Amino acid sequence: MQTTKNKREVRASRASTIDPDIARRFASTVSSVAIFLDEIRQFRAKSLGISGPQFALLMAVMDLEQGEGVSIRHVAKAVHVDPSFITTQSKLLEKKGLIRRQVDSHDARVVKLSLSDKAYKQIAGLATEEQELNRFIFEETGGEALEQLTLQLGELQNRLEKATVKLASGL
Repeated sequence: MQTTKNKREVRASRASTIDPDIARRFASTVSSVAIFLDEIRQFRAKSLGISGPQFALLMAVMDLEQGEGVSIRHVAKAVHVDPSFITTQSKLLEKKGLIRRQVDSHDARVVKLSLSDKAYKQIAGLATEEQELNRFIFEETGGEALEQLTLQLGELQNRLEKATVKLASGL
């Protein structure tokens, strides 16, 4: 019990030392990074003949799928959109031959998505360009530092998600 209280006190102490201007600059910088990442996604999507959101859907399926497909609900959560959007877009991507949609054998209400062989080939075709782009973007950041930054941003993402829940419930 004492350690939990101490952890809360340390967090409260750290939080009270955060300059609001720095927090705002941080938020602005992160927003700018998100915009540039979205622009890069749009360029990559265009090379596959799809939209940026469709590309995000493909990448989420590729990352989440473990050999038996991934549910629309899980993909929607990963890309922060409503499942109906994933349903609509996955049907369009299925028509283009990039996604496979299958009814779950255990629950007929669930549709699972997986990438087609065509999608894997097209994404593999982007690999060299992606490596060059990553080399350019992260040339001054080592792999270990990038991993640490990714972990810190993941923790921040979790805190922001909790903050939105707090705000929605009236703090």
